[in-house]
Amino acid sequence: MAELRYNPITKDWLMVASHRQGRPQMPKNWCPFCVGSGKVPDEGYDVFRYANDFPALSVSPPKPDDVDGGLFTTEPAYGHCEVLLYSPDHNSRLADLSDEHVHKLAQMWLDVYNSFASDTKVKYAFIFENRGEVVGVTMPHPHGQAYAYPFVPRIIRDELVGAKEHFDKCGCCLFCDLLAQEVADGRRIIAENEHFVLYVPFFAQTAYCTHITAKRHVSSIAQMSETELNALGEIVRDASAMYDALFDLPFPYMMCMHNAPLDRQSDEYYHFHIEFIPPMRSADKQQFFASSETGAGAWCNPTCPEEKALELKEAWTKIHR
Repeated sequence: MAELRYNPITKDWLMVASHRQGRPQMPKNWCPFCVGSGKVPDEGYDVFRYANDFPALSVSPPKPDDVDGGLFTTEPAYGHCEVLLYSPDHNSRLADLSDEHVHKLAQMWLDVYNSFASDTKVKYAFIFENRGEVVGVTMPHPHGQAYAYPFVPRIIRDELVGAKEHFDKCGCCLFCDLLAQEVADGRRIIAENEHFVLYVPFFAQTAYCTHITAKRHVSSIAQMSETELNALGEIVRDASAMYDALFDLPFPYMMCMHNAPLDRQSDEYYHFHIEFIPPMRSADKQQFFASSETGAGAWCNPTCPEEKALELKEAWTKIHR
Protein backbone atom coordinates (compact mmCIF):
# COMPACT_ATOMS: atom_id res chain seq x y z
CA MET A 1 0.00 0.00 0.00
CA ALA A 2 1.28 3.47 -0.93
CA GLU A 3 -1.17 6.35 -0.94
CA LEU A 4 -2.09 9.71 0.61
CA ARG A 5 -4.97 9.95 3.06
CA TYR A 6 -6.59 13.26 4.00
CA ASN A 7 -7.36 14.31 7.58
CA PRO A 8 -10.29 16.79 7.33
CA ILE A 9 -9.85 17.78 11.00
CA THR A 10 -6.30 19.10 10.62
CA LYS A 11 -6.56 19.66 6.85
CA ASP A 12 -3.41 17.65 6.41
CA TRP A 13 -2.29 14.75 4.24
CA LEU A 14 -0.81 11.54 5.63
CA MET A 15 1.53 9.31 3.66
CA VAL A 16 0.62 5.64 4.01
CA ALA A 17 3.59 3.54 2.92
CA SER A 18 3.17 0.06 4.32
CA HIS A 19 5.59 -1.32 1.72
CA ARG A 20 8.43 0.32 3.66
CA GLN A 21 7.92 -2.29 6.38
CA GLY A 22 9.56 -4.72 3.98
CA ARG A 23 12.86 -2.88 3.91
CA PRO A 24 15.60 -5.49 4.39
CA GLN A 25 18.24 -5.33 7.12
CA MET A 26 21.54 -4.52 5.46
CA PRO A 27 24.42 -6.99 5.92
CA LYS A 28 26.87 -5.76 8.54
CA ASN A 29 29.80 -5.57 6.13
CA TRP A 30 27.95 -4.00 3.20
CA CYS A 31 26.76 -0.44 2.61
CA PRO A 32 24.76 0.69 -0.44
CA PHE A 33 26.33 4.16 -0.19
CA CYS A 34 29.91 2.93 -0.51
CA VAL A 35 31.77 2.60 -3.81
CA GLY A 36 31.46 -0.93 -5.14
CA SER A 37 27.90 -1.44 -3.92
CA GLY A 38 26.41 -0.99 -7.38
CA LYS A 39 24.26 1.87 -6.09
CA VAL A 40 26.82 4.66 -6.51
CA PRO A 41 29.37 5.51 -9.24
CA ASP A 42 32.18 2.95 -9.37
CA GLU A 43 34.67 5.72 -10.08
CA GLY A 44 33.75 7.38 -6.79
CA TYR A 45 32.10 10.67 -5.92
CA ASP A 46 32.32 13.68 -3.62
CA VAL A 47 28.58 14.14 -3.10
CA PHE A 48 25.87 12.14 -4.82
CA ARG A 49 22.07 11.93 -4.99
CA TYR A 50 19.89 9.08 -6.12
CA ALA A 51 16.29 7.92 -5.85
CA ASN A 52 15.39 6.21 -2.56
CA ASP A 53 15.04 2.44 -2.98
CA PHE A 54 12.02 2.40 -0.65
CA PRO A 55 10.23 5.71 -1.32
CA ALA A 56 7.12 6.93 0.48
CA LEU A 57 6.36 8.97 -2.67
CA SER A 58 7.04 8.19 -6.32
CA VAL A 59 6.48 9.64 -9.78
CA SER A 60 4.58 6.47 -10.75
CA PRO A 61 2.48 5.78 -7.66
CA PRO A 62 0.07 2.85 -7.52
CA LYS A 63 -3.67 3.43 -7.52
CA PRO A 64 -4.93 3.97 -3.94
CA ASP A 65 -6.76 1.10 -2.28
CA ASP A 66 -10.53 1.11 -2.53
CA VAL A 67 -11.13 2.52 0.96
CA ASP A 68 -12.28 6.10 0.29
CA GLY A 69 -15.75 7.64 0.18
CA GLY A 70 -17.67 10.24 2.17
CA LEU A 71 -15.24 12.07 4.43
CA PHE A 72 -12.50 9.57 3.58
CA THR A 73 -10.30 10.93 0.78
CA THR A 74 -7.29 9.28 -0.83
CA GLU A 75 -4.86 10.40 -3.51
CA PRO A 76 -1.94 8.70 -5.25
CA ALA A 77 1.30 9.09 -3.31
CA TYR A 78 2.96 11.22 -5.98
CA GLY A 79 6.30 12.84 -5.34
CA HIS A 80 10.04 12.27 -5.10
CA CYS A 81 12.22 10.76 -2.39
CA GLU A 82 15.99 11.03 -2.77
CA VAL A 83 19.04 10.02 -0.75
CA LEU A 84 21.75 12.70 -0.52
CA LEU A 85 25.21 11.29 0.10
CA TYR A 86 27.64 13.66 1.80
CA SER A 87 30.86 11.72 1.27
CA PRO A 88 32.17 8.41 -0.11
CA ASP A 89 33.88 7.75 3.26
CA HIS A 90 31.61 5.41 5.26
CA ASN A 91 33.12 6.47 8.59
CA SER A 92 33.33 10.21 8.04
CA ARG A 93 31.08 12.80 9.64
CA LEU A 94 29.64 15.99 8.24
CA ALA A 95 31.96 17.74 10.70
CA ASP A 96 35.00 16.22 8.94
CA LEU A 97 34.34 17.74 5.52
CA SER A 98 36.45 20.56 4.12
CA ASP A 99 35.11 23.94 3.05
CA GLU A 100 35.39 22.90 -0.61
CA HIS A 101 33.49 19.69 0.09
CA VAL A 102 30.59 21.35 1.93
CA HIS A 103 30.34 23.91 -0.87
CA LYS A 104 29.61 20.96 -3.18
CA LEU A 105 27.09 19.65 -0.65
CA ALA A 106 25.27 22.99 -0.56
CA GLN A 107 25.25 23.03 -4.37
CA MET A 108 23.65 19.59 -4.31
CA TRP A 109 20.93 20.90 -1.97
CA LEU A 110 20.25 23.67 -4.48
CA ASP A 111 20.21 21.23 -7.41
CA VAL A 112 17.71 19.01 -5.60
CA TYR A 113 15.50 21.99 -4.77
CA ASN A 114 15.55 23.23 -8.36
CA SER A 115 14.82 19.79 -9.82
CA PHE A 116 11.82 19.38 -7.50
CA ALA A 117 10.64 22.89 -8.39
CA SER A 118 10.59 21.92 -12.08
CA ASP A 119 7.86 19.35 -11.38
CA THR A 120 4.53 21.19 -11.54
CA LYS A 121 2.84 18.52 -9.40
CA VAL A 122 5.15 19.22 -6.49
CA LYS A 123 4.12 21.87 -3.94
CA TYR A 124 6.91 21.63 -1.37
CA ALA A 125 10.58 20.55 -1.33
CA PHE A 126 11.88 19.34 2.01
CA ILE A 127 15.59 18.68 2.56
CA PHE A 128 16.58 17.07 5.84
CA GLU A 129 18.98 14.84 7.74
CA ASN A 130 18.16 12.25 10.39
CA ARG A 131 21.23 11.39 12.41
CA GLY A 132 21.63 8.67 15.01
CA GLU A 133 19.97 5.39 15.88
CA VAL A 134 17.66 7.11 18.35
CA VAL A 135 15.84 8.75 15.42
CA GLY A 136 15.72 5.51 13.45
CA VAL A 137 18.82 5.77 11.30
CA THR A 138 20.14 2.33 10.34
CA MET A 139 22.90 3.47 7.98
CA PRO A 140 25.79 5.40 9.62
CA HIS A 141 27.26 6.46 6.26
CA PRO A 142 26.89 10.30 6.23
CA HIS A 143 23.78 11.23 4.28
CA GLY A 144 20.59 13.26 4.23
CA GLN A 145 17.34 12.98 2.33
CA ALA A 146 14.95 15.09 0.25
CA TYR A 147 11.20 14.70 -0.21
CA ALA A 148 9.06 16.44 -2.81
CA TYR A 149 5.45 16.61 -1.60
CA PRO A 150 2.31 17.24 -3.68
CA PHE A 151 1.06 19.31 -0.72
CA VAL A 152 2.45 21.86 1.75
CA PRO A 153 3.07 20.15 5.13
CA ARG A 154 1.20 21.42 8.18
CA ILE A 155 4.17 22.83 10.11
CA ILE A 156 5.15 24.92 7.10
CA ARG A 157 1.53 26.06 6.71
CA ASP A 158 1.47 27.11 10.36
CA GLU A 159 4.64 29.15 9.83
CA LEU A 160 3.13 30.75 6.75
CA VAL A 161 0.03 31.83 8.69
CA GLY A 162 2.08 33.51 11.43
CA ALA A 163 4.44 35.14 8.93
CA LYS A 164 1.57 36.45 6.77
CA GLU A 165 -0.29 37.93 9.75
CA HIS A 166 2.84 39.78 10.85
CA PHE A 167 3.53 41.00 7.31
CA ASP A 168 -0.04 42.27 6.88
CA LYS A 169 0.13 44.08 10.22
CA CYS A 170 3.67 45.48 10.11
CA GLY A 171 4.65 45.37 6.45
CA CYS A 172 7.84 43.45 7.19
CA CYS A 173 9.17 39.92 7.57
CA LEU A 174 8.51 38.19 10.89
CA PHE A 175 11.69 36.13 10.62
CA CYS A 176 13.82 39.22 9.93
CA ASP A 177 12.31 40.94 12.98
CA LEU A 178 12.80 37.89 15.20
CA LEU A 179 16.42 37.57 14.12
CA ALA A 180 17.05 41.27 14.78
CA GLN A 181 15.64 40.91 18.29
CA GLU A 182 17.68 37.76 18.96
CA VAL A 183 20.86 39.55 17.85
CA ALA A 184 20.03 42.62 19.96
CA ASP A 185 19.35 40.42 22.99
CA GLY A 186 22.46 38.33 22.39
CA ARG A 187 21.97 35.75 25.14
CA ARG A 188 21.02 32.90 22.81
CA ILE A 189 23.33 33.72 19.89
CA ILE A 190 25.93 30.98 19.41
CA ALA A 191 27.82 32.05 16.29
CA GLU A 192 27.50 33.69 12.90
CA ASN A 193 29.31 34.04 9.62
CA GLU A 194 28.91 36.67 6.95
CA HIS A 195 25.49 35.43 5.83
CA PHE A 196 23.92 33.28 8.59
CA VAL A 197 23.30 33.30 12.34
CA LEU A 198 23.21 30.19 14.54
CA TYR A 199 21.23 30.54 17.76
CA VAL A 200 18.90 28.91 20.25
CA PRO A 201 15.50 30.49 19.59
CA PHE A 202 13.67 32.24 22.45
CA PHE A 203 10.82 29.76 21.98
CA ALA A 204 12.99 26.61 21.69
CA GLN A 205 10.72 23.59 22.07
CA THR A 206 13.47 21.12 23.01
CA ALA A 207 16.84 21.03 24.73
CA TYR A 208 19.71 22.07 22.47
CA CYS A 209 17.38 23.08 19.64
CA THR A 210 19.03 25.61 17.33
CA HIS A 211 18.07 27.62 14.26
CA ILE A 212 20.21 28.87 11.40
CA THR A 213 18.63 31.92 9.78
CA ALA A 214 19.76 33.83 6.71
CA LYS A 215 20.76 37.44 7.45
CA ARG A 216 19.44 38.63 4.11
CA HIS A 217 15.76 38.14 3.37
CA VAL A 218 15.62 35.10 1.09
CA SER A 219 12.63 32.80 1.00
CA SER A 220 14.49 29.76 -0.29
CA ILE A 221 17.87 28.33 -1.10
CA ALA A 222 17.16 29.16 -4.77
CA GLN A 223 17.51 32.89 -4.03
CA MET A 224 21.00 32.62 -2.54
CA SER A 225 24.17 33.84 -4.21
CA GLU A 226 27.10 31.45 -4.59
CA THR A 227 28.79 33.11 -1.62
CA GLU A 228 25.70 32.65 0.55
CA LEU A 229 25.36 29.03 -0.57
CA ASN A 230 28.97 28.33 0.40
CA ALA A 231 28.48 30.01 3.76
CA LEU A 232 25.40 27.87 4.34
CA GLY A 233 27.36 24.66 3.81
CA GLU A 234 30.05 25.84 6.21
CA ILE A 235 27.74 26.85 9.07
CA VAL A 236 25.67 23.65 8.78
CA ARG A 237 28.88 21.60 8.97
CA ASP A 238 30.12 23.61 11.94
CA ALA A 239 26.77 23.28 13.72
CA SER A 240 27.03 19.50 13.33
CA ALA A 241 30.58 19.61 14.71
CA MET A 242 29.36 21.74 17.62
CA TYR A 243 26.82 19.09 18.59
CA ASP A 244 29.52 16.39 18.50
CA ALA A 245 31.77 18.54 20.70
CA LEU A 246 29.00 19.07 23.25
CA PHE A 247 29.59 15.70 24.96
CA ASP A 248 32.53 14.47 22.86
CA LEU A 249 30.41 11.92 21.02
CA PRO A 250 28.39 11.77 17.79
CA PHE A 251 25.23 13.59 18.88
CA PRO A 252 21.91 12.65 17.24
CA TYR A 253 19.76 15.30 15.63
CA MET A 254 17.14 16.04 13.01
CA MET A 255 18.17 18.80 10.59
CA CYS A 256 15.15 20.34 8.85
CA MET A 257 15.57 22.87 6.04
CA HIS A 258 12.60 25.23 5.75
CA ASN A 259 12.20 26.78 2.29
CA ALA A 260 9.14 28.65 1.06
CA PRO A 261 6.54 26.67 -0.94
CA LEU A 262 7.38 26.29 -4.60
CA ASP A 263 4.52 28.49 -5.86
CA ARG A 264 6.54 31.54 -4.65
CA GLN A 265 3.38 33.25 -3.37
CA SER A 266 4.99 33.74 0.05
CA ASP A 267 8.40 35.07 -1.02
CA GLU A 268 7.74 38.49 0.54
CA TYR A 269 7.02 37.20 4.02
CA TYR A 270 8.54 33.73 4.35
CA HIS A 271 12.22 33.44 5.26
CA PHE A 272 14.72 30.60 4.74
CA HIS A 273 15.91 28.91 7.91
CA ILE A 274 17.14 25.56 9.21
CA GLU A 275 16.04 23.90 12.44
CA PHE A 276 18.18 21.42 14.35
CA ILE A 277 16.08 19.28 16.69
CA PRO A 278 18.14 16.93 18.89
CA PRO A 279 16.29 14.01 20.52
CA MET A 280 18.62 14.01 23.54
CA ARG A 281 18.60 16.32 26.60
CA SER A 282 22.01 15.13 27.83
CA ALA A 283 24.70 12.72 26.72
CA ASP A 284 22.68 9.70 27.85
CA LYS A 285 19.11 10.91 28.42
CA GLN A 286 16.52 11.06 25.67
CA GLN A 287 13.89 13.79 25.65
CA PHE A 288 10.60 12.09 24.91
CA PHE A 289 7.96 13.78 22.80
CA ALA A 290 5.12 12.45 24.92
CA SER A 291 1.37 13.06 25.31
CA SER A 292 1.42 16.83 25.77
CA GLU A 293 3.73 17.32 22.80
CA THR A 294 2.33 14.76 20.38
CA GLY A 295 -1.28 14.56 21.57
CA ALA A 296 -1.98 18.23 22.22
CA GLY A 297 0.88 20.00 20.44
CA ALA A 298 1.74 21.70 23.75
CA TRP A 299 5.50 21.52 24.07
CA CYS A 300 7.37 21.54 27.36
CA ASN A 301 11.08 22.27 27.20
CA PRO A 302 12.71 20.65 30.27
CA THR A 303 15.69 23.01 30.02
CA CYS A 304 16.40 26.75 29.98
CA PRO A 305 17.18 27.99 26.43
CA GLU A 306 19.69 30.56 27.71
CA GLU A 307 21.60 27.91 29.67
CA LYS A 308 21.67 25.53 26.70
CA ALA A 309 22.92 28.37 24.49
CA LEU A 310 25.90 28.85 26.84
CA GLU A 311 26.75 25.15 26.65
CA LEU A 312 26.54 25.22 22.86
CA LYS A 313 28.73 28.35 22.73
CA GLU A 314 31.37 26.47 24.72
CA ALA A 315 31.14 23.56 22.29
CA TRP A 316 31.44 25.96 19.35
CA THR A 317 34.54 27.52 20.92
CA LYS A 318 36.01 24.05 21.42
CA ILE A 319 35.80 23.16 17.72
CA HIS A 320 37.34 26.49 16.67
CA ARG A 321 40.27 26.51 19.07
